Amino acid sequence: MKSNALHNTSIKHIDLVKVTDHSQEWITDCISVEEPLEIRIRTTVDGLAANKNISVTMRTPGNDAELATGFLFTEGLISEASQIQSVDHGDALCTRNSHNIIVVELSDGFVAETTALDRNFYTTSSCGVCGKGSIAAIKTVSIFRDLVPEFRVLSCDILYALPDRLRAAQGNFTATGGIHAAGLFDLHGQLIASREDVGRHNALDKLIGHALIADLLPLQRQLLLLSGRASFELVQKAAMAGISIIAAIGAPSSLAIELAKEFDITLLGFLRDHRFNIYHLGNNIEIEGLIV
Repeated sequence: MKSNALHNTSIKHIDLVKVTDHSQEWITDCISVEEPLEIRIRTTVDGLAANKNISVTMRTPGNDAELATGFLFTEGLISEASQIQSVDHGDALCTRNSHNIIVVELSDGFVAETTALDRNFYTTSSCGVCGKGSIAAIKTVSIFRDLVPEFRVLSCDILYALPDRLRAAQGNFTATGGIHAAGLFDLHGQLIASREDVGRHNALDKLIGHALIADLLPLQRQLLLLSGRASFELVQKAAMAGISIIAAIGAPSSLAIELAKEFDITLLGFLRDHRFNIYHLGNNIEIEGLIV
C-alpha cells in the first residue's frame, strides 16, 4: 500500500481576550483544528472503476491515511493492508477543499462489503452511532475473534506511570488543551505509538491504521490507553484489532463494559493519581501489586 496523503497542520493560532480576576488582555493562543474528512473508496473490477462515499468524520488534520485505513479495518470493510492499493487526498473531479477528501483505492478485484456491520457510518468528533446490534456483528467480522488468550501480568506501578507517559507524548494537547489521544504500550510500560485527534474514535482509528500498515496486528500483547472516557465504539474498535487490555483516564460507559465482558477484554477506568477501577478483568490477566 502506498500513500501520497497530504500533511495538514493540526493547530491554529487565534487572537482572543483572556480574563484573569477583573483584568483582561489580548493574547495569541493555540486551538485544535477540527475539519470534516470525507472517506471514499474506489473499487476496480475488470478494468471498471467505481467510487463510493463511506463516511464523513470531524477530525484533526494529520495522519489522514492512517485514519482512513484504520476506519475501514475497524468497521470490517478490509481485513489486511494488502487490500489497499493507495490512499490519496482529493479527487480528480473535486479540487475545492480536496485536503478534506481522502480516497482509498482498493486492490484490483477486491470489493469491500459495505454492509458488513449494522452501523450508521456517519460519525462526529464526540461519538459514533452504535448499538447492541454491533456486538453480534463484531463476532462475525473480526478476524481475531478466535485468538487464544495468553497469560499476562500487569504491574500496578507500571499502570500508574502510563498516564504521564502518554501526556508527555501529547504535543498537540500541551499546546491546545483540547484534543484526545490513544496510546499503545507494551506490558513493560514502553510507549509503542500514539495518535491525537479532536475525536477520540479518530485518534484510535489512526493508531490502529498505523498498526495495520506496520504489520503489528493483532495487538494482543499490548495495552491501549485512552486519554478520556471509554465508549462502546472505542472498545469495539479495540476488539477488532485484537486488543485485550484497555485502560482509560476517564470512565467507561455501560455498553462499553458489556462489550468488554462479552469479549473478555480487561477494562480499567479512572487510571490516574495512583488509582483505577477494574470493570472487567480478563481470565488470562493478573494484576501484580494489589493488596487483598
